[in-house]
Amino acid sequence: MKDAVVDDDAEKAPNAAVGSVPASDNTAPVPDSQPKKRTPRWIFANGKEPDPRFSLANERTFLAWIRTAVALIAAAVAIHAVTLPIPDWVQMAVSIVLLAAGALIPVGAWLGRCVAERAMRVSDPLPNTLIAEAILAVALIAVVMLFALGLSLE
Repeated sequence: MKDAVVDDDAEKAPNAAVGSVPASDNTAPVPDSQPKKRTPRWIFANGKEPDPRFSLANERTFLAWIRTAVALIAAAVAIHAVTLPIPDWVQMAVSIVLLAAGALIPVGAWLGRCVAERAMRVSDPLPNTLIAEAILAVALIAVVMLFALGLSLE
């Protein structure tokens, strides 16, 4: 027969769960009596805290739009840096359109995130803001039209 394994913690505190932290070692922060005020208040002042999975999904969508904005800014810099077989003013216009879209998309994405978060908090249906999508669509249409114009002039 094998020897029984003796748990020193079990001998010290027979009612404690195996592997538990003794009460004297508990360093968890004590919650404040006043909850922290979250901003912006127009989002967090009403309703109840939604399921964290939904809030995190909302944040991931926001971050995806931020990545898109960074890619548009990088494309604007790249188009401005290389020599293309189109007139210089068309190349500059394409860069400006992409740069403007890269600057405006984060604003639309933030507004969309805030509106969705507020809707989740007050149990309303999620809105379809389409702000960032509209900015991206207009920018891409403008870029295609400018490239077509530049190629036809060359």
